[in-house]
Amino acid sequence: MLAVLANRTYRHLFMAQVIALVGTGLATVALGLLAYQLAGADAGAVLGTALAIKMIAYVGVAPIASAFAERLPRRTMLVSLDLVRAAVAVLLPFVSEIWQVYVLIFVLQSASAAFTPTFQATIPDVLPDEKDYTRALSLSRLAYDLESVASPLLAAALLTVISFNSLFAGTVIGFVASALLVVSVILPGPKPAVPRGIYDRTTRGMRIYLKTPRLRGLLALTFAVSAAGAMVIVNTVVLVQSGFGLDQQATAIALAAFGGGSMVAALALPKLLDRFADRPVMIVGASLLATTMLVGSFVGSYATLLVLWFVVGVGYSATQTPTGRLIRRSSHPEDRPALFAAQFALSHATWLLSYPLAGWLGATVGMPITFVVMAAIAFAGVVAATRLWPKGDPEEIAHSHDDLPADHPHLAGHGHSHVHAYVIDAEHTAWPGR
Repeated sequence: MLAVLANRTYRHLFMAQVIALVGTGLATVALGLLAYQLAGADAGAVLGTALAIKMIAYVGVAPIASAFAERLPRRTMLVSLDLVRAAVAVLLPFVSEIWQVYVLIFVLQSASAAFTPTFQATIPDVLPDEKDYTRALSLSRLAYDLESVASPLLAAALLTVISFNSLFAGTVIGFVASALLVVSVILPGPKPAVPRGIYDRTTRGMRIYLKTPRLRGLLALTFAVSAAGAMVIVNTVVLVQSGFGLDQQATAIALAAFGGGSMVAALALPKLLDRFADRPVMIVGASLLATTMLVGSFVGSYATLLVLWFVVGVGYSATQTPTGRLIRRSSHPEDRPALFAAQFALSHATWLLSYPLAGWLGATVGMPITFVVMAAIAFAGVVAATRLWPKGDPEEIAHSHDDLPADHPHLAGHGHSHVHAYVIDAEHTAWPGR
């Protein structure tokens, strides 16, 4: 897996991702402490609102940002967004009102909503070989999982010698270092073949996404991911501390079990995906999520919860990690930023539904029923995916172009009927047979 780090451009981008993730993790811990300082007992409401603002920014900003991304050099855009995020982190320790937190969080997450899809769309151009790209996806998944474990531990260690406001300095350093690493390499920047209007550029990713069967199936699987993931993120502290009467350390261990399962799956996936197609791996992963949610309604001990969360982590990573492969296979290089932005927005829209649902149900009807509801959502996602994403999903598809004139450049040397890798574009506006 580590062989892909021999590619200098990817190595610098991966290091930029890891450093920025650690900085973001430190900011997450510091933000919680800042909310408590400003709001006291109402800190949970402040953080909940901040989380909602984050998701709204992700859903609303990503497609718009992608419309402008194709007009800008990728390196310039990524560096500028890193610097915007660093500037926000500089300002956060000086806020004195809750509304200021909300404004800065919106700016920070809007910059992330523009940065992440552009960054994701760059990697398949840097690593055109699918095996290398698969290993890069697994490394990326590992980076996210390690950050979720390492950042709180690092923050706890730092808080023994510095104030929580100083943690934001770590965030600033992370984003500036990320910008410097991106500056140090030359990034490919495919341009669209023809100029497009702002509406076309803003909606293009969504239109390609929703017309591609495998991506519609991916969206259905994302509901399973968000249902199980929201249960872990929102309700672990309630299950551990209120349900089992344990302490914060036990909560951290439970979350680490989830991250550990995800890391194990990420390490195994490159070889697994060499042998099996994406569809069965992802559907099995999502089915595992749905099943564990159902089993969760019977959990009666902390030890059982740890095992369950580990299995959820495995299913989570197995379903999530191949996403980039599907998007790469479903788009031309020039359309990838728009398609990654569409995936970013649509996937976070499912989380925007799952987060409050998991929290509200857990508080009102109890954990067993909440587990059952989340299991039902996850199973519905799996069933929908099997219907939306056909089992036979070849990359090259035989099709005809009765709608194009005989002298059209696309038909040169091929005729009206031919076979090639099929993606939605100007000459292919609908999926064959649909």
